[in-house]
Amino acid sequence: MTSFGDDPFVTAVKPLVDAMGGEMMPPDQAGIDDVVLAWEGEDVVAVRLPQLADSLDHILLALERKQGRPLSELDRKAKQEVVRILEARGAFSVRHGVETVAGALGVSRFTVYNYLNRENAAKGE
Repeated sequence: MTSFGDDPFVTAVKPLVDAMGGEMMPPDQAGIDDVVLAWEGEDVVAVRLPQLADSLDHILLALERKQGRPLSELDRKAKQEVVRILEARGAFSVRHGVETVAGALGVSRFTVYNYLNRENAAKGE
């Protein structure tokens, strides 16, 4: 049998788990809130999902890496696009989500709400 880290299923799901900010571990180390993934009837890997607030920080860091610079250095249009992406991902349903995003973008909460309202008005909501 292959070791946990060498299992092809573990290798296949690792990019997804990393993108979510999760942590992988052997199934026998899973806690009650962890998700155990099975393949062909055998438990292969357990995944510990991040708390929602940690996920928002993870998403902000990923967006920063994608932009190649701090989000606070983006122009207004790019910041509006970041807010649109974050809204689509549910970032503003997280407690203190607006404050966290405003801090990352280097703008006020009021500005983030304006970006959200502008996006919703453009959708006709």
